[in-house]
This record gives sequence, structure tokens and C-alpha cells, in this order.
Amino acid sequence: MSAQPLDVSRIKKDFPILQRTVRDGKRLVYLDSGATSQKPNAVLDAERHYYETSNAAAHRGAHQLAEESTLAYEAARAKVAAFVGAQPDEIIFTKNATESLNLIAYTFLNATTKAARGESLPDGAERFVLKPGDEIVVSEMEHHANLVPWQELCAKTGATLRWFGITEAGRLHAEEGISNLINERTKVVSLVHQSNILGTVNLLGLPFKRAREVGALCVVDACQSIPHMPVDVNNIYADQGADLVAWSGHKMLGPTGIGVLWGRREVLDSMPPFLSGGSMIETVTMQGTTFAKPPQRFEAGVPMMAQAVGLGAAVDYLNEIGMDRIAEHEHELTEYTLPRLSEIDGLTIVGPNTSADRGSTFSFVVDGIHPHDVGQVLDSHGVAVRVGHHCAWPTCQHFKIPATVRASMYLYNDFADVDALVDGVRDAQKFFGVS
Repeated sequence: MSAQPLDVSRIKKDFPILQRTVRDGKRLVYLDSGATSQKPNAVLDAERHYYETSNAAAHRGAHQLAEESTLAYEAARAKVAAFVGAQPDEIIFTKNATESLNLIAYTFLNATTKAARGESLPDGAERFVLKPGDEIVVSEMEHHANLVPWQELCAKTGATLRWFGITEAGRLHAEEGISNLINERTKVVSLVHQSNILGTVNLLGLPFKRAREVGALCVVDACQSIPHMPVDVNNIYADQGADLVAWSGHKMLGPTGIGVLWGRREVLDSMPPFLSGGSMIETVTMQGTTFAKPPQRFEAGVPMMAQAVGLGAAVDYLNEIGMDRIAEHEHELTEYTLPRLSEIDGLTIVGPNTSADRGSTFSFVVDGIHPHDVGQVLDSHGVAVRVGHHCAWPTCQHFKIPATVRASMYLYNDFADVDALVDGVRDAQKFFGVS
């Protein structure tokens, strides 16, 4: 049975920025949620209320404000954990998903450095020690945040980076040579769940099953999936859970400046710290330091209290609407958008051209017009899209294109927004004389 359709006109009213006009009074059509989502009143109010009533450093101080701040911060952690089927002590707050992924990479580097010096490691941390000949597997469609940290780690440890390719339809080559690509030398398989440029929802069951067979760590970039569909981190796909999952708060209606890293408890327990300083310690003497248990071990310094409170409010808002309903709404947008874009002569969608295993992110190129010029014309019509390589340069190189126009949709978009996109592209073709 289908979920009850979203009342997008009502939802739009919850977002103050969507009430404004742009470019000489034109209606704002916001189609750049893949970069950052807009924020509902509930999130803005929660963050402001925190600052007005309970602002103090969490986990510090014995006064009432500090107690209230700590309770609010930890309540947000519990909300985020429940949202993805996790336990609160499995949730680490970071600055963003990029920091979450760097945290994982630096865990390997720190463990490798300690081992090389003959220093002791936490129980189970041997799996994070890399040596020349070890391998890390990613894909050709990764965001730079899930590629560059692994490149840097390989350069510093002598490990080798390998990757899955992409089909011409924008799908992951998940079966081709998988036994060779993921083998006994593989230490990490780190893959994007939903591509930020292609919209592809990757079926991670097969590569993760193979990774488990060889004892490799399974890492997921879930920035574009957790905001848009129900995700249980213990069951990313076909009963194949991940070991570590990273995502950002600002892409799921939350504030900027906060990200999340989920990890299996036994994995987090074995990880050396990333950043060091206050709050992440157990004991400190002039001779040495012992570290707190996760998640505090990975949250050095004063926490992002207000941002966490705002993210908790975003979770409440999404839960109230229902992630099943949001996913179905975006699927309907996808089924509407694909044929509408395909009607435009000279427009090529870069990514899957069917709605199966696909999100509502659409990258495309238009014959005879540079993507940046298409974006400028769309902007003059009040349609906000992103142009460029979308921090996925190897993907663009695979398709032999310098850049794309990307329209990425969310729960506050409707068919009228898609029509405005299509009309704007047609106007760009007329303006540049290629229609």
C-alpha cells in the first residue's frame, strides 16, 4: 500500500527561505539539496531556544545550565541513533561527513604509526595497521571526501588504492572481477550508498559480503541516502550491515557544522583517537594519557551543542513526516523528472535513466552549452542548481565531460519545480541558439 502523499505546499511553508523571491521577484525554486538542504522553522527555533535558555559547555561544569546543555546534547545523540537503528554510544558527532571519513582514515594512519614505533595498541586495533601490499577499495563514483583521504592514507603507508568502475548507465560494476578486486590483501572497502552526482543507489550487499569473507572493514558514505530514505545502519543492503557509516547534518534539514559517524561498538572500541585534547581523556599525567571510551574518545574539545540540538529537531521533523513517505515522494519526483528531461532535444542525463535504485538527483549536459552557462540562465529564472564536477571529478572524467548541471530534490520540491527546471533549460537553449 502506498504511503499517503506529501502535502508539499504545506511543507514549503515550514521553510522560511522558500517564501522569499530572487532575481527581480521570481519564485525561488531550490534544486540544490544535494549540496545543502534548507532548514524548517522547527530546526531554527530549536537552535535559538537552546542559545536563549541553556547555552553552556556540555559535559563541563556542575551548574544548572551545564547540566541542561549536557542533557540536550545527549538527547540529540539518542534521537540520531534511533533514526538509523543504532545505539547512542555508537554515534559520534563530528564537524561534517568529510571529518567523519578523515577520522576513519587517520585511525589507520595512527595505528600504523604506533605499530611501527613498537607502541601498544587498543585490543583489536591490529586490523587498522597497514603495510605495503595492503589494499583499500573504493569506486570511481566517490565524492572526493571518500576518495582523497584514502589516497593520502595509501601515500603515507604504502598501501594500494583499487576501485570499482562505473557502467555507461551510471551503475557500479559491483560484480566484475569482485573476487580479484576484494581479496585477502583488502583491509577496507569504502563505498558511497547514493551517488551525489549520478543519483545511483548502490546495491552494497555483494561487495560487503565479499569484504566480510576476507575480513575487510566496510565503510559507507551515506550523505545522500540517510536524508532521503529509511536507512538502518545495521542492514544497509540485503542483510549486509556496515562497520562505519558517515553522513552530514546539513543535508538532512539540520544545521551546518555537524556531521555523524556511526560505528559498530566493537569497531569503535578498537579505534585509536583522531583528535586529542579535552573531553576525550580518561586520565592525564605529565608522563602520558589514557583515553575515554567511545563516543567521547572521538569528540575532543567543546561539543557542537546547539548544532546537535538543531539536528535532533531535524530528526523529529523527518520522523513526523515519515521517511517512507519522503522516499516515495522522491521516487514520484524521479519518475516525473526523467521523462521530462528526456523530452529536451540535446540534453543527456549523466547517470541512470530509469527510476529503479535511483534517487532524485539529476546531472545532465546540454549540447552546445557549457553547464555553467546553463546554470546562469536557470539562476536568472530563480532556479537554483549546482554546476561543476560536484566533488566527483573522476566520475566526470569517466564520462569524458568537464562538468554537469545538477538538480537535486527533496521533500519540499514538487512537479511545478521540475517544470520550472525544464522551462529554464529550454530557455537556455533559445538564448544560446541551440534549440
